[in-house]
Amino acid sequence: MKSVRIGCGAGFSGDRLEPAVDLAERGDLDYLVFECLSERTMALAHLDRSKNAEGGFDPLLAERMRAVLPICRRNGTKIISNMGAANPRAAACEVIRIARSLGLGGLRIACITGDDVLGLIASTETSYAGHDELPAGWRDDLISANAYLGAEPIVQALHQGADVVLTGRTADPSLFLGALAYEFSWGADNWQILGQGTLVGHLLECAGQLTGGYFADPGYKDVPELAQLGFPFADVASDGSATLSKLTGTGGLISRATCIEQLLYEVQDPAAYVTPDVTADFSAVEIQPTGFNEIHVSRATGGPRPAELKVSLGLWGGYFGEGQISYAGSNALARARLAQSIVEERLAAAGLLELECALMGVNAIHGQALSPPASEIHEVRLRVAGRARSMLDAEKIRREVEALYVNGPAGGGGITGCARRLVAVESILIPREAVQCHIHMEMA
Repeated sequence: MKSVRIGCGAGFSGDRLEPAVDLAERGDLDYLVFECLSERTMALAHLDRSKNAEGGFDPLLAERMRAVLPICRRNGTKIISNMGAANPRAAACEVIRIARSLGLGGLRIACITGDDVLGLIASTETSYAGHDELPAGWRDDLISANAYLGAEPIVQALHQGADVVLTGRTADPSLFLGALAYEFSWGADNWQILGQGTLVGHLLECAGQLTGGYFADPGYKDVPELAQLGFPFADVASDGSATLSKLTGTGGLISRATCIEQLLYEVQDPAAYVTPDVTADFSAVEIQPTGFNEIHVSRATGGPRPAELKVSLGLWGGYFGEGQISYAGSNALARARLAQSIVEERLAAAGLLELECALMGVNAIHGQALSPPASEIHEVRLRVAGRARSMLDAEKIRREVEALYVNGPAGGGGITGCARRLVAVESILIPREAVQCHIHMEMA
């Protein structure tokens, strides 16, 4: 039975490079996938492009490609990534430039466009599902609008001979599913097999999260050699079943438990995980160890894909202000609480939209109910953060915390602060047929 080996070289935009290079060198991969987009990073990429027409793609694209392109070319490994972000065409041009500078002629670089639907969404002539939940005048604050594409454009690019495929906003598991659907000629309406392929993509998409990075909890869930964490790969059969593993000599752990945690990550309903390709059903998935750091997964299925596509909106969300100050030694908690009360009183008339104060290390996450006794607190950091209608009002938060140096309790120090315009993220749904994808192929 034919098998395809696919590895994950990144689970987010700022991920480490070394594990990806190791996979490219020693993994005997057919495909290396870099999953580098989130809703926040997509909106920020559009802001970057607004300042530089040739920007807007992943800031680590060049570094990653210089490192792995020569290896992947030598080993016959194809690369798929959403590092195109807000500007896939510029990203493709950058990869071509790098390939030529490295003497890698003949590479075919494909970029996929069509996910950017800002012009469509900005029009007031049409309403879309979910827009009623947005604040009035939201279209005036639009920065970006990107539909989640599925695997089909990637399949088409690979059929055209692409060695590197760069996309913008594509659903995370679809990056992997595109390679598998191409290799095994899976039909676009074969829901059972697409559900299984989506399971593989979902398990791989966060890279080191599957191999124990986000799993580790010392003394409870121990993971060896986390500083040398290896990224995962999967050997996938034509029926979509797969064996997950990592390279020998790398740190981390692949176990039934790490796979179960990743399976449930960001999945509201395991029986109905909606993607652009399929409504996947993970409720009967089997996860079985087959060897050391080796797990076999199977029995995912699925149903028809949705008639609508999710669109991630980036919007201006007001202005953000923050200030922090630390207190240490005896009575630190009481001094921090006094500082908080001073700032809250001073900012009461500032016209802020929101204000939140937290004692980091005491109640910042779980609230006052789970705070330890005051006698046990010998260092605490007060964080004051808020949202305002103007930069001037946001600056007031930072300035009031800074004023605590001489106008507040004794012993405050280590003050930091900032004020910036705030980017918010919202989602709506649009009809699938409203999104038109295009594949652009260039030769290095």
